[in-house]
Amino acid sequence: MQPKIKSKVRCTDQEIGEIIRVIVDPLSQDISHLVVKTGGRELLIPTDQNVAACTESGVDLAFSSEALARFDLFRREDYVQVKEVEIAHLDRHLDVMPGEALVPIPDLEKNIERRTFLQRFTNAIGLVLALPLLYPVIRYIIHPMYRPFDNTWIKIGGADQLRELDKPRLIKFQKTVKEGFLEREYEKSQWAVKASPGLLEKIYKNREVEFRDPDGKIVWRNNKATDVVIFSGKCPHLGCAYRLRKHRRFGQSFVCPCHLSVFDMSGAVLDGPAPRPLDILPMKMSRSGEIEIIDVEFKAGKKERIRIV
Repeated sequence: MQPKIKSKVRCTDQEIGEIIRVIVDPLSQDISHLVVKTGGRELLIPTDQNVAACTESGVDLAFSSEALARFDLFRREDYVQVKEVEIAHLDRHLDVMPGEALVPIPDLEKNIERRTFLQRFTNAIGLVLALPLLYPVIRYIIHPMYRPFDNTWIKIGGADQLRELDKPRLIKFQKTVKEGFLEREYEKSQWAVKASPGLLEKIYKNREVEFRDPDGKIVWRNNKATDVVIFSGKCPHLGCAYRLRKHRRFGQSFVCPCHLSVFDMSGAVLDGPAPRPLDILPMKMSRSGEIEIIDVEFKAGKKERIRIV
């Protein structure tokens, strides 16, 4: 007769507890150990030479209760359930419930460092084999990060839209972007102002605003010879869209609703967390009176202007 779960366990001198689990040899499918709960502890007791008798009333051990100290405590993390290792019919053969019959985890599986090394080594081999297939995909994904800036001039509207001095206007336009083999068109908006001599002086301060390529080559220069100024529609703090509002302290101003940065008509910071003035875009006037810009973008949150598009 095999030991049963919840069977009483007796030493030669007294009853000590009950069986709460059994450990099974996965090869022979015999019970190799009993897990006995006694005195608040769970002891791991080998069945070989320790079990004197197994009856309906319980299991008799071949030693006295004083000898219990020589047995190890049961460590649940060293075992897995029979169901997890898929030993056919083992739980039915032993007449136990799921979770009560356990088998030891092999020593190789216990060696985490060795197992982790083998796993990482296998992953590395797989990566090397997959590189020829991944390279075209990776190249396609990162290509936009390394392609040259787009310095194409875009017409955004006629200068006749700006009739009043120092009165900014939001100009919306369509921009076509090529992504791989596809082209898509989306709407953008920038702020334009026909600046008075005084406002131009505040914006340019007797100097030109230069725009350069990554290699340092000058693409364009803005100066006060042209009275139209185009501001990027993105706040230099975190890239939010700002609006023209009447501020209770500063009067007519550009106000970013996200974090309450405030700018005057020249783009200078009056209040809030913005690290620099509004970004000016490269701008020129065609002979027909069309406003043309290079739609550059700068990195948000930086004091200096760092072009990213």
